[in-house]
Amino acid sequence: VQLQASGGGLVQPGGSLRLSCAASRFILGYYTLGWFRQAPGKEREGVSCILGSDGSTVYADSVKGRFTISRDNAKNTVYLQMTSLKPEDTATYYCAAARTVVSGRQLESYAYDYWGQGTLVTVSS
Repeated sequence: VQLQASGGGLVQPGGSLRLSCAASRFILGYYTLGWFRQAPGKEREGVSCILGSDGSTVYADSVKGRFTISRDNAKNTVYLQMTSLKPEDTATYYCAAARTVVSGRQLESYAYDYWGQGTLVTVSS
């Protein structure tokens, strides 16, 4: 299982970015895919996930209404569309995959088995 995250960069407050996570050596449609982030000096936190079972989505309160997770099974890729970005969104973002995740634990990093490398998002003027 391999995950490759990309799409990070520098963006001004209020701007948008789309992160991508390409999967290889497995079919991501069978997995729950999550996005996590970690800011300097802070713990890793769950941002969003999309369930492999039915495609339903979960969001952290801090990003609801601003971020949208989606997947393209044909491209074996999951996306995180981020809008109305704030300086506090600055972090390294990671994608992760899990074969099964217990309900209520979808944004817990320990629930995920496979991780991609991070992509840095910096929100600053």
